[in-house]
Amino acid sequence: MASKPPADDPVQDAPQVTAVQHAAAGLPAVAHTLRMAQRQMGVRRTAGTLRKVNQKDGFDCPGCAWPEADKRHVAEFCENGAKAVAEEATLRRVTPEFFAAHTVADLAGRSGYWLGQQGRITEPMFLPEGAERYEPVSWERAFGIIAEELKALGSPDEAVFYTSGRTSNEAAFLLQLFAREFGTNNLPDCSNMCHESSGSALTETLGVGKGSVSLDDLHQADLIIVAGQNPGTNHPRMLSALEKAKAAGARIISVNPLPEAGLERFKNPQTPKGLVKGTALTDLFLQIRIGGDQALFRLLNKLIVETEGAVDEDFVRTHTHGYEEFAAAARAADWDETLAATGLARSDIERALRMILASERTIVCWAMGLTQHKHAVPTIREVVNLLLLRGAVGRPGAGVCPVRGHSNVQGDRTMGIFERPAPAFLDALDREFGISSPRHHGYDVVRAIQALRDGRAKVFFAMGGNFVGATPDTEVTEAAVRRARLTVHVSTKLNRSHAVTGTRALILPTLGRSDKDVQAGAPGKRGTVRFVTVEDSMGLVHASRGNLPPASPWLLSEPAIVARMARAVLGDASATPWEDFERDYATIRDRIARVIPGFEDFNARLAANPGGFALPHAPRDERRFPTATGKANFTAAPVEYPKVPEGRLLLQTLRSHDQYNTTIYGLDDRYRGIKGGRRVVLVHPDDARALGLADGAYADLVSEWTDGTERRAPGFRVVHYPTARGCAAAYYPETNVLVPLDATADISNTPASKSVVIRLEQSPAD
Repeated sequence: MASKPPADDPVQDAPQVTAVQHAAAGLPAVAHTLRMAQRQMGVRRTAGTLRKVNQKDGFDCPGCAWPEADKRHVAEFCENGAKAVAEEATLRRVTPEFFAAHTVADLAGRSGYWLGQQGRITEPMFLPEGAERYEPVSWERAFGIIAEELKALGSPDEAVFYTSGRTSNEAAFLLQLFAREFGTNNLPDCSNMCHESSGSALTETLGVGKGSVSLDDLHQADLIIVAGQNPGTNHPRMLSALEKAKAAGARIISVNPLPEAGLERFKNPQTPKGLVKGTALTDLFLQIRIGGDQALFRLLNKLIVETEGAVDEDFVRTHTHGYEEFAAAARAADWDETLAATGLARSDIERALRMILASERTIVCWAMGLTQHKHAVPTIREVVNLLLLRGAVGRPGAGVCPVRGHSNVQGDRTMGIFERPAPAFLDALDREFGISSPRHHGYDVVRAIQALRDGRAKVFFAMGGNFVGATPDTEVTEAAVRRARLTVHVSTKLNRSHAVTGTRALILPTLGRSDKDVQAGAPGKRGTVRFVTVEDSMGLVHASRGNLPPASPWLLSEPAIVARMARAVLGDASATPWEDFERDYATIRDRIARVIPGFEDFNARLAANPGGFALPHAPRDERRFPTATGKANFTAAPVEYPKVPEGRLLLQTLRSHDQYNTTIYGLDDRYRGIKGGRRVVLVHPDDARALGLADGAYADLVSEWTDGTERRAPGFRVVHYPTARGCAAAYYPETNVLVPLDATADISNTPASKSVVIRLEQSPAD
């Protein structure tokens, strides 16, 4: 039987600390999965829901974007995916009575964990100007309020339309179409905060801003380098792919400041051997200092260039541009500087080189540990340089593998959710719909916050996500959002963004992935269950069909919300068939097929391929590189790495194991030995002792920036932990306050949340 949500907000800064674990999954993961799922859904609902996760006739897990093989296990989900599904399919409900009992000020004082545990929102809610509480509102009135505010703007560019990665292809296509017909390219999305650096680097070097490998490629690889990524917590199903690769003879190098249980040993709960013994995954662990990855890959590239026969000269000559300039920069790489930047031993780097030279088929995987630094884009370019040297792009078992988080964050970008759209995309959109899309660039996430702060943006609309909780510089961001005339959140559950509002605010409750989306039939006839589509991290597009009765009869689907909003705002001036789009999602897919290359015969291909179909990828499929030079580009940026003053540490923000982005499932981080709390800072014992901080002491985290500004996050328990020397780690969103709005990656403008110089000030009361 499902349990009730917590009545009180638990203390989160007094955790118990136990030993670090060295294996992921296994029986503890199974037990924790069932316990969490039954707490939210009850026994019967748990059984009926989990069996549909990631199945061809089921729904796409909202927990990550990792792909599925054509042959599916009956339990095609991981521990954290089950938590994500349980949170969405929960039996808990947030009704108008809940909002009547809690003022917005009360909600603003609650933790994100408490808010998320309350359950699914059941009805549209409205916060009038000057009111203390949300109140129920009809859908018609809600869309009328949006229309009032948008029509009152001095320019369409005073509106911002944000998209979370869980939005379906159909909803994302409609939202960007509406925004452009309205007159703006202000379409920031969660990619701006995560893999924007990957897209920037890959577009310049390979011509396509996506990964170039498939699941089969991973299984065929000789060597897999996993850099700046923690699959055990963030992408657990990736561990199964690594296990299969190991069984076929692959070797794995892990590059990370923290030892991660999932990359040490994986106990696959789907096999008897996995439950008992598991598989050791990592052959070489490079415990790198935060931000030293570019220096590491540059030195490896120097050594490859200087090793006779190591460069794939035929590939370089035929398919690449800029080799000589790059090679000159690579030869200048310095051993001493690299060792200082990385904190690694020379012998470990030499061992990594030998493994690379022995590999014909190499894949490099990465995530936020590489993308959220000031020098993130040059770092990823350096990764590409290594693969180009070895001819490891466009070859089976080789290539680039940026591992996305949200289940459709890649699909949203494919659908046109981008503040800097390509002219060819806008031309195709305009031809199809007879509109004139704006050509000037819009706001990304950081620029949207700046526009709200400065009064240049006045309406903020969010399709999913937790914008306030996910973004940097918490105090500045919250003050900026509160300056808006209207904030609108399309949501399934509560989060902090609902408590940080504009002058007026709307919460529009929507269907989740697990909910049935039923088109009403004729009188006396059964309705049709509709489906949406998503694109996974490796460019496969497939259908997603919910199987549960909706959490409330007052919910609308995301496509319906966009279509009705468009009709309310654009009225008869729009020739776009919004009513048809709401009624039949196949008509949306027909239009996508005519606008976006790779989606030709969209509906027919979905029907013929229940497991999904692959989008074209020129570098992978043809060794064709649609860059400015027509070839794959070597690059030669100066090597950068963070410089940390004496007595300071370099902080990375990260997730706990009971967390997905800003959604907190629980207060434990089982693999890191943290239980019952979140306000912890992980510090190497030697660094902590040098700073006079005992294990269990309490300290304020104070970030220091080159412009002389400081920011403070108070009351963190110090945990002695085997991280890289000179480095520290703490959970977000609690540490987002430490990152200034303008501390971003060059080129991509992604917040630099993985390299924050801090000092630890022992709390006076400690």
